[in-house]
Amino acid sequence: MDEFGRPLPNPAADGYRNPSLAADSACTRVVDEKLQVLLITRGMEPSKGKLALPGGFVDYNENPEDAAIRELKEECGIVGEVVEVLCVRGDPARDPRKHVVTIVYLVSANAEPIAGDDAADAAWFDLDECLGFPAERWAFDHHEVVSMLT
Repeated sequence: MDEFGRPLPNPAADGYRNPSLAADSACTRVVDEKLQVLLITRGMEPSKGKLALPGGFVDYNENPEDAAIRELKEECGIVGEVVEVLCVRGDPARDPRKHVVTIVYLVSANAEPIAGDDAADAAWFDLDECLGFPAERWAFDHHEVVSMLT
């Protein structure tokens, strides 16, 4: 067990335990002088029904930037372009499944989303409004990440 009481995974073939890598897209736009952020409602556990940035695990031999854009297209039907890295998050307790490190990219995209893949819904939210949502409404540490967009 680790210090959070979770069972340790079996080591990989090389004998090491490494965190998994994810990539998320933070897409913003301005509508009627209000900053909006693109969020999904998770359709699967963990955090089913909670708000999150579009994103997911990086596939083996996949560039993390490509993974962020792929996940954005799969979950929202939107083609975006990476602008820069917003942050890297790696608290071992941020995901209940296992230790997951995510790279959050600022992504240029301004289209109407259509939920797909493991997203139950996808929509643009006024940033000020969604930052007022209670912590229980958010998946993982995405509320903290979205607050960096102000």
